[in-house]
Amino acid sequence: MLLYLTGMWCCLYFLATLLMMTYKSQVFSYPRDYLVLDLTLLLLMGILEATRLYFGTKGNLMEAEVPLAASLVLTAGSALLSLYFLLWQTLVLWADVVLSATLLALHSLEAVLQVVAIASFVS
Repeated sequence: MLLYLTGMWCCLYFLATLLMMTYKSQVFSYPRDYLVLDLTLLLLMGILEATRLYFGTKGNLMEAEVPLAASLVLTAGSALLSLYFLLWQTLVLWADVVLSATLLALHSLEAVLQVVAIASFVS
């Protein structure tokens, strides 16, 4: 259930962040190099999230440790990108903080539950 919720939130996050980057590039002086970097990292995050959710769902349904472990590793990478968008992107708006903090909380909860699931599948 949490994988489904996170998948929906990631879609909302991706679209909202893309729209906010468009807004920031029009209203503020957003350097082109940093805009390209932020857009590239957002695209990478979208690909990483789709792969992570695929492996997480597959591992959960099959009760297999390897796909869940792959999803756990990808969760760490996705959490780092969320942290980037929370703290280090060029222009951080209040909406960026709310969206990224919520995504980080979901990733943290998911990581804990993935570790518990892997431990239960092994034994």
